[in-house]
Amino acid sequence: MHRFFGIEDANTSIRRELLAGLSTFLTMSFIIAVNPVFLADAGIPFAAGFVATVLATAIGTAIMALWAKWPVAVAPGMGLNAYFAYGLVLGEGFTWQQALTAVFVASVLFFLFSLSRIRGWLIGAIPASLRAGITAGIGLFLAMIGLQGMGLVVDDPDTLLRLGSVAAPELLLALVGLLVMAGLAARGIHGGILVTILGLSLVGWVSGLAEFGGIAAPPPVASAALSLDFSQLASFSFLTVVFVLFFLDFFDTTGTLTGIADLAGKRRADGSIENLDRAVLADTGASVVGSLLGTSSMTTYLESATGLRAGGRTGLTALTVAALFLLCLFFEPLFASIPPFATAPALVFVAAGFLAPLAGLDWDDMVTAVPVMLMAVLMPLTFSIAAGIAVGFIAHVAICLLAGRGQQVNAGTWVITIFGMLWLATPLIGS
Repeated sequence: MHRFFGIEDANTSIRRELLAGLSTFLTMSFIIAVNPVFLADAGIPFAAGFVATVLATAIGTAIMALWAKWPVAVAPGMGLNAYFAYGLVLGEGFTWQQALTAVFVASVLFFLFSLSRIRGWLIGAIPASLRAGITAGIGLFLAMIGLQGMGLVVDDPDTLLRLGSVAAPELLLALVGLLVMAGLAARGIHGGILVTILGLSLVGWVSGLAEFGGIAAPPPVASAALSLDFSQLASFSFLTVVFVLFFLDFFDTTGTLTGIADLAGKRRADGSIENLDRAVLADTGASVVGSLLGTSSMTTYLESATGLRAGGRTGLTALTVAALFLLCLFFEPLFASIPPFATAPALVFVAAGFLAPLAGLDWDDMVTAVPVMLMAVLMPLTFSIAAGIAVGFIAHVAICLLAGRGQQVNAGTWVITIFGMLWLATPLIGS
């Protein structure tokens, strides 16, 4: 183990790696409770979504551990799972089998794309402001779903949205849970999200607001594996969805891996990143596996930074996370008993971290401010990440041209903008 993972060369120890893996697991394990809910909203039975979430995370993280040897975990991406359920299935009208096929095709294309040099070109082609706008928009999209799940925001026929009934016990519990999550995170307590979810669930079970179905049982036999449906493969709407999934996964994966490279000790003295290509391919391979098992797009988790701060430096940290997730297969009754008001605050809490990229933008420059604002506002209000991306890129290009700064628009931005225009014109040209 020392030789395979290079533990001594990384100036760490087996004990430290195991504890780092436990820290990462506690921080990100909320996904076991949250992701099957998204998949269930898309039509996948909870038990099948639970199995897919656990197995895809365990397998994807093991690939990252054993091949790339990075101390980071891979799991269904927050935001990507919301787009899967509310964008593709409930919004675009695809069946969940067709949506899984879109994830599979996008993941295979991303895998092939990552083998080429075009990846590096496209990373540098997209303006940082638009990348920040996409991240913030996805965060607000998640927040809107969470706020509606809490009951804090409800539909209104006159004003579209309004404040929910603050007298509802479920809403009060959810609000308390959100504040507790933030407070525990501010104190640096690992696993605060999972602890709060279980705490709210316990209150719900005791009070009768939620039904308790047990703690442990043999792993469920339910499965959504190999349920792909290629019937829409040639339609323009399907190809557009594949492009959006590819685009989101590309920047999510690349941004996360390059962002945590320093914490992971993977950045060399010359600025290059050790085994970055393998890490990207491991992440993308996990998405392929996840789609075949029955879950939405996978991505490297920023929560892995918890384990890195605890001293994790090798693939043994990630392998520990994978093993702990596998153990969770025996606790499906517990996770199935968690009520919606316990998981909804987690979406809002996680969403807050998506807004961080906005801090570094020049808000006095309208080339930056207007497109980013449109992205951030349209994604949650239209429940469409694709709409936010399309309108944001079109606005960016148009304002650059009107401002006499057309030379700032590079080929990559033009490609995405044209694709966005075609997507917006889909109702006119048919599918």
